Amino acid sequence: MENGTLNHGVDTGSTITIKGILSLLMQNIDEQTSKKRVISLGMGDPSAYSCFHTTHVAQEAVVDALQSDKFNGYAPTVGLPQTRRAIAEYLSRDLPYKLSSDDVFITSGCTQAIDVSLAMLAHPGANILLPRPGFPIYELCAGFRHLEVRYVDLLPDKGWEVDLDAVDVLADQNTVALVVINPGNPCGNVYSFEHLKKIAETAKKNKILIIADEVYGHLAFGKNPFVPMGVFGSEVPVLTLGSLSKRWIVPGWRLGWFVTSDPSGMYREPKIVERIKKYFDILGGPATFIQAAVPRILEQTDEAFFKKTINLLEHASDILCDTIKEIPCITCPLKPEGSMAVMVKLNISLLEDISDDIDFCFKLAKEESVVILPGTAVGLKNWLRITFAVDSSFLEEGLRRTKSFCQSHAKQLLRY
Repeated sequence: MENGTLNHGVDTGSTITIKGILSLLMQNIDEQTSKKRVISLGMGDPSAYSCFHTTHVAQEAVVDALQSDKFNGYAPTVGLPQTRRAIAEYLSRDLPYKLSSDDVFITSGCTQAIDVSLAMLAHPGANILLPRPGFPIYELCAGFRHLEVRYVDLLPDKGWEVDLDAVDVLADQNTVALVVINPGNPCGNVYSFEHLKKIAETAKKNKILIIADEVYGHLAFGKNPFVPMGVFGSEVPVLTLGSLSKRWIVPGWRLGWFVTSDPSGMYREPKIVERIKKYFDILGGPATFIQAAVPRILEQTDEAFFKKTINLLEHASDILCDTIKEIPCITCPLKPEGSMAVMVKLNISLLEDISDDIDFCFKLAKEESVVILPGTAVGLKNWLRITFAVDSSFLEEGLRRTKSFCQSHAKQLLRY
């Protein structure tokens, strides 16, 4: 990122946030004069669209927990025992070992789990390896914790795999962790078992643990099935972060988890456990009745619900990739295989009066009432992050307007 640079009022330094840029883009739309409906392909919240809705089991579980009158008080700061146990059992289904409820700590969404992870690892002189492109909340939290950030590039020509040679170069005795986001946000990739194994071996060699951000866990529809990083927990300690938000389409419920996937027991040492518990004493977790609903949600959600979501995402990704092929100035190096977003490359040299990705997105919002996230927000200048977890009619119209915008701004000899 270009620290300190200002562009359309966007600070592209370490304080950048996705919501902050999207808010500025929305402000750039003049809804008074524009007769077009606003279409946002920038925020990963599919709950805004009628085709994406949570399962009835989840809704009923929350209502029943609330109406039982048993969950109006404070929950233990680390989470309700039954909630911790249910999440341990849910995650253990995909692991070669069993997690216990003591390994699970309940957080307000995955964002709070990120903050907990970095707070627990920070110490004077420490550094952390973050993927680029990545999720900017990590950088923001690292700044607050005085953690030096070192970027590990993801390789677009290799399915956005982690540059493991770079990890070897960047890691030193002060490196506390490597962050791995799988399925990938913002890239839409899903790592193979083989690549995850290589990541674990590299982390072990460098004596660093892995923070596995799996908020999009199981949202995979390409050639690679989702494999949790915790599978390699016996080889290298793993902190697994996740939530109900994406798989159950309930981001507003703010139910997440921070899990020590560490069968060798490093994170079961009394001093470390006590430190984690004390930190949770100053945090506010999710509403008690939401926590109480979790066991039923995890146990009774029908597989057909998950399959429907996967089918919707796969169909949307097909629409996106087919349309992108019709826009010369935008290319997609990897068709999405999972999550809800994809990175596409913007060729500025084919456009007139567009200086970079931020300029592109602000003018697109103003002229076409379409909101797309500039790649600068996630660490890659002159790329775009497009969210495809939207109703297909909105997606098609938003991409059609984007194509029209690119046509109107194409250099004269290249108009198509």
